[in-house]
Amino acid sequence: MSGAQTPPTEQAAGTAADSPPVAPERSWPLWEVFVRGKRGLSHVHAGSLHAPDAAFALRNARDVYTRRQEGVSIWVVRADDITASSPDEKDSFFDPAADKIYRHPTFYDVPDDVEYL
Repeated sequence: MSGAQTPPTEQAAGTAADSPPVAPERSWPLWEVFVRGKRGLSHVHAGSLHAPDAAFALRNARDVYTRRQEGVSIWVVRADDITASSPDEKDSFFDPAADKIYRHPTFYDVPDDVEYL
């Protein structure tokens, strides 16, 4: 044969140009993980992790945060998609609620014979 062929073992290995680039973990987005426990009614923030997409984040969250079967439901949310109030602005942000005394049960007189209110 006149042409040199590459042995199959060398072809299988490939070169860096043949395979897609693998993104380092640092460039993956940050995901916040919320887990609802067996006895809990609401999801509780369990921690954070890096993952390339939501499906991968969900699987990683299951493996990391429910290893001992603590949860019945997991939510993963991209940290970039969360908008939160600032603790530094708590006085001005929550101040309007203090002006509405009718929202507090202390505003009303409850008769003594009314239970479980």
